[in-house]
Amino acid sequence: MYRRFGKRLFDLFFSLLGIIVCLPVFFFVPILIKIDSRGPVFFKQKRMGKGGILFELIKFRTMFSDSAGEKLMFEPGRKSRVTKIGRFLRFSKIDEFPQLINVLKGEMSFVGPRPEVPKYQQFYTGDNSLVLMVRPGITDMASVKYRHEEELLARNPEPEKLYTEVILPDKLRINKDYINNRLGLFDDFVIILRTLLKIK
Repeated sequence: MYRRFGKRLFDLFFSLLGIIVCLPVFFFVPILIKIDSRGPVFFKQKRMGKGGILFELIKFRTMFSDSAGEKLMFEPGRKSRVTKIGRFLRFSKIDEFPQLINVLKGEMSFVGPRPEVPKYQQFYTGDNSLVLMVRPGITDMASVKYRHEEELLARNPEPEKLYTEVILPDKLRINKDYINNRLGLFDDFVIILRTLLKIK
């Protein structure tokens, strides 16, 4: 019952509440971003949602805009592209706050598999296609485990290989366990709490 109806009601109520509570953040952070560097306030990126349908994930911009039209993609090992305020936003996870809008719109949930970029679509076949049968989330147990994923990738000489051969398969395994075990409201609260405790 929770998975079918309660989860969406939970998302609607707390995303709206979160947006109201975070109004000062949505007011001051854009000012700091604009003072720190030129470019848009928000970073928008296509991600795979429920059913594999693409949607635009929203974050506060944490990297310098490129006049040549780069998509502000994070590349492991290239931290020089991250702005001063961006480092703080990434460390504190405040850059994720705009995803409350994605949750309110029904594109995401508070807890669920983190949505991937379309270029990794080939990994979501067979048993892994199960992960695309639920709404993606702001956080999940994989996010807790790989809290310092960017640093891990930046230290590796072959970050893409590490991600596709080790990290992504492990994330998919963790997410399939979450879906197959049909975890409820209490379990989602635990995941949210563990995520908050990891922000340090």
